[in-house]
Amino acid sequence: MDTNFADITDAALQKGAHWLSRAQVRPTRQRLSLASLLVGDGCDRHVTAEGLFMAAKERGESVSLATVYNTLRAFCEAGLMNEITVDGQKSYFDTCTDDHPHFFWEDTQDLSDAPASELEIARLPAAPEGAEIARVDVIIRVRRS
Repeated sequence: MDTNFADITDAALQKGAHWLSRAQVRPTRQRLSLASLLVGDGCDRHVTAEGLFMAAKERGESVSLATVYNTLRAFCEAGLMNEITVDGQKSYFDTCTDDHPHFFWEDTQDLSDAPASELEIARLPAAPEGAEIARVDVIIRVRRS
C-alpha cells in the first residue's frame, strides 16, 4: 500500500476541497482532511481504511476507524474512488477511477496499477437476463521471485 501520503498543506486542502466539490460531496472537516491525504499531492493511491486511519492519526487528526470506513464508502458512492476487494476479505480504495487492472503483491499485501494497455480481454460471458455488466475487475496476483 502506498503510505507516502500528502502533507496537509493549504495546497493539499485546496486540492482535497476541489476533489470533493466536483462530486458534490459536503466538505466536513474530517472528509476534507481525509481527501487532502488522499489527493493533496495529485498522486493516485491504493489505500486500506486502516492505512488511511494511521496516516490521519500521524497527522494529528481526531478520527475514528469507523469514520474512515464510512468516509471511504461515501467517496466510492460519489464516484471519487473505487473499492477493490481481494480474496473477498480485504478492501483497497483506489483514487484512480479509470478502468484498469491491478497487481496484488502477495508478499507485501500491496495493490498497484497494472498497465491497462497490455491487457486484452477477448470475450466476456453474457450477463444474466435482466442484468448488465457494471464493471470488470482484473487483479493479477504476483510475488517476488
